[in-house]
Amino acid sequence: MSSQDIPEENLPAEHAGRDAHGHDAVSVPDDKHPFADPGLPPHEPRVQDVDERAAKRSERSVALLFTVSMLATVAFIAAFVAIPVDKSVFIFPLGHISALNFALGMTLGIALFCIGAGAVHWARTLMSDVEVADERHAIAATPEVREKVFADFKQGAKESALGRRKLIRNTMLGALTLVPLSGVVLLRDLGPLPGTKLRHTLWSKGKLLVNMNTNEPLRASDVAVGSLTFAKPEGLEEHDHEFQNEIAKAALMIVRIQPENIKDKRELEWSHEGIVAYSKICTHVGCPISLYEQQTHHVLCPCHQSTFDLSDGARVIFGPAGHALPQLRIGVNDEGYLEALGDFEEPVGPAFWERG
Repeated sequence: MSSQDIPEENLPAEHAGRDAHGHDAVSVPDDKHPFADPGLPPHEPRVQDVDERAAKRSERSVALLFTVSMLATVAFIAAFVAIPVDKSVFIFPLGHISALNFALGMTLGIALFCIGAGAVHWARTLMSDVEVADERHAIAATPEVREKVFADFKQGAKESALGRRKLIRNTMLGALTLVPLSGVVLLRDLGPLPGTKLRHTLWSKGKLLVNMNTNEPLRASDVAVGSLTFAKPEGLEEHDHEFQNEIAKAALMIVRIQPENIKDKRELEWSHEGIVAYSKICTHVGCPISLYEQQTHHVLCPCHQSTFDLSDGARVIFGPAGHALPQLRIGVNDEGYLEALGDFEEPVGPAFWERG
């Protein structure tokens, strides 16, 4: 739209003043000033500016949005506490999803949306919408400019009606106060403290070694020289709620070595007729070890190539692992089944800062 299309009453007087750089501000373009300053259109009052009943309706709408935000935050906290982690619901068209994640996402989204929508509605209907043109000025503020800034701030605070619209003020403060509680409640997932859980596994004296593939207890005769077998503690089933957490600490590698080829004295004492049981969890970052070399009795972690010698106390002979694999002391019960004679004497897997 050109300056010629603008009604004359909306145009400032020609050469009405000078801009911040001392240049003439013009309302009609000429050779020296090809771009005209069209000025500001006349202010049109909103219905809320002339009708206090409409202003009250807008105030109640804003307060309602802030109140809904507060209720949604309370619902977020209630959902976090009440809904089980493993519960799922069918939501069309998403299908089966976690009920907890859906509830947390919906309630937190509503809480944040209502705060934003309330603030926008407040600004567009109740705060002053008079446009003010402010000339550019130098970056360094003079005392006069600072006084003007403070005066403008006070004027803006007055025009926002924050002091006069107490219902909006109180509900907004309530919504902004409750929303951070969502983050505080989420801190519950940082606990409880692990205590000694990282130092102990399900292995204990008398627990049978169960073949991971057949789910049957292992006999000494089932383990051939040079073979690699994976075992778990008796009673640990895949459908158990804590299966993944427990198998990550209790998984075993069972290898049979000729007793005369075992170099470490303690390893020989803790074995049964050359059958040794070592943790399957790499001591570097916790990957499961699965590669075994029969001739050398070395096992290799596929993640970062840490290599351990199972004939010499599972010491590290290559790679980034910091210490040997823990050994489980085993024996045979009266029925010929392999059993644990206790738990690991040191934590399995990667080192952690409390480790002593």
